[in-house]
Amino acid sequence: MLPILFIIDPPQSLHLKKDSTFALMKEAVKQNHEVYFCLQHDLYIDANQLFCRTHRFEANIFPNHAKTYETHPVSFFNALFMRKDPPVDQAYLHTTFLLDIAEKSNVKVFNKPSSIRSWNEKISILQFDELIPKTLVTANPEIVKQFFKDHGDIILKPLDGMGGSSIFRLRENDPNIAVVLETITSFYKSKVMIQRYIPEIVEGDKRILMINGDPMGAAIARVPAKGELRGNLAAGATAIAKSLTERDLWICSQVGPKLKELGLVLVGLDVIGDYLTEINVTSPTCFREYRNLCDIEVSRKLMDCVENIVNQG
Repeated sequence: MLPILFIIDPPQSLHLKKDSTFALMKEAVKQNHEVYFCLQHDLYIDANQLFCRTHRFEANIFPNHAKTYETHPVSFFNALFMRKDPPVDQAYLHTTFLLDIAEKSNVKVFNKPSSIRSWNEKISILQFDELIPKTLVTANPEIVKQFFKDHGDIILKPLDGMGGSSIFRLRENDPNIAVVLETITSFYKSKVMIQRYIPEIVEGDKRILMINGDPMGAAIARVPAKGELRGNLAAGATAIAKSLTERDLWICSQVGPKLKELGLVLVGLDVIGDYLTEINVTSPTCFREYRNLCDIEVSRKLMDCVENIVNQG
């Protein structure tokens, strides 16, 4: 039996029927672990020791919980999951610095906090040039316009977005290029990612969950709603199961060893057509879709992996 702590979003904000963190906490209880949860602001340092105000997780009443807190030194826990959704803002970064301290107390943190900080979910794909579409990162409008001229059909997305938020498509002779660039770059102050449009998006944006460098045995394709650009469930896409292609498996084989080396135990690769488009390391989802559509219990596989890592020391 392991005491396990989850750092989560406010419980009342979670959609329990589809929430992956809720599914993972329930699985941990099913495997006879003691499960606690907290929010980011419940972590604090006193007398040079890291503490946390926690609630015990009780699936039958969650998201409700006891009004009183249990305060523990974070060293009390064998494992800790950082399951706060993006954006990776200053509060998020500060939490990862505190979790560095937890690691020094022999707490296993998933995912490794220093790797989360260094692994931007958009920019990280640039380490794998053979796997990605034509890609540009800039805030300079003239550079974007040249890329647009060269490719004619492009996608623009912020480097810190999630759920398909603030994604734009520009096609040849689009009159809105100036206003789109002003908006997405905050008047040329914030860098964005620009990629050649991949027409296979109509067949779905495939999510491939990886555990400790190994892919699950299928992908969840998120097919955009009619008239919609974004293949995100949060944006109304429909989830369908797809077998992994040879190209998918090759992408996983190229990325997986690096993820394992960096302590990125749970990761969601996003693949459109033959191309890797994102590497999600903060709070990957689709556990429920894997179970319902593929009969793959991601929560069980992940908890088995975590227990093995903890027991290995």
